[in-house]
Amino acid sequence: MIVYHEVATVARELGIPLKTLYGVSNNISAHYHKVALPKKNGGTRILSVPDPVLKTIQCAIADTLLPLSPVSRYAKAYKPAASVKANALPHVGKKKLLKLDILHFFDSILYSTVKEKVFPASRYAEPIRILLTMLCYERDALPQGAPSSPAITNIILFDFDETVGAFCHERGIAYTRYCDDMTFSGDFDEKEVTAFIEAELRIRGFFLNRSKTAVIRHTRRQTVTGIVVNEAPALPRATRRELRQAVYYCKTYGVANHLARIQSSTSPGKYLEKLLGKISYALSVDPDDADLQKARKTVLLLIGLEKHIPDPTQP
Repeated sequence: MIVYHEVATVARELGIPLKTLYGVSNNISAHYHKVALPKKNGGTRILSVPDPVLKTIQCAIADTLLPLSPVSRYAKAYKPAASVKANALPHVGKKKLLKLDILHFFDSILYSTVKEKVFPASRYAEPIRILLTMLCYERDALPQGAPSSPAITNIILFDFDETVGAFCHERGIAYTRYCDDMTFSGDFDEKEVTAFIEAELRIRGFFLNRSKTAVIRHTRRQTVTGIVVNEAPALPRATRRELRQAVYYCKTYGVANHLARIQSSTSPGKYLEKLLGKISYALSVDPDDADLQKARKTVLLLIGLEKHIPDPTQP
């Protein structure tokens, strides 16, 4: 196991001057700015976004130091090969789904928890632990928007994931966690599982978001991180229909006319790139979908044509 005794050694590992690390840590809040993002179900989510200097430091920590800590196989986000599809696959064709959510997840993570779990004394000397924790924390919360935060959450919840995973394995229940969203599937007593999860979270300083608890039986549409899992992984029909319609209108009436119809100020090129990204994601869920494959070819053709259209704003 790698053990760091000198701050200078860590600075060399990160590829960042030691004076920069100390300088940023001494006035950490000045290196964040707030960004408000709308939530799907209303309200806003406030992100603390680091400036370029702090972001570079946090990326270096995430790439160099955080991979030294284990991540549970039940965690399906913020690690190599993680995806919403990987999170959904264990729950395909199950009799029942139970979906639970952690209340104020990032805000509930303490400075002391980051220091103890992510930068333990067994691996880092005390001055290093303090410095690294300060560089990854902001005031009284783990900052949403920091590139180091997602991996930190997986490390902190490693013991929780393994404990819950063992509990579920004994009962034939599939369990996955995608950030603060937990999914359980199989044939089980949802009250027993919920009570167990609530107790395990409380031990670690977290609480369930009761308003987001859902039990979905196989007779209804079951979705996990946006993917329908009743029979096979698939996007909701409404999503597929919207994609097909967008491609049809762009091909039939032209991208500019389609954007005018939906009252979008996005440029045709940007719109097509975003549409291509949505189709590519859909194909990652269902790569054999012939309609989606055809739609992708159409959008690629439209992008090629768009690049040859002169920009009237340029001389």
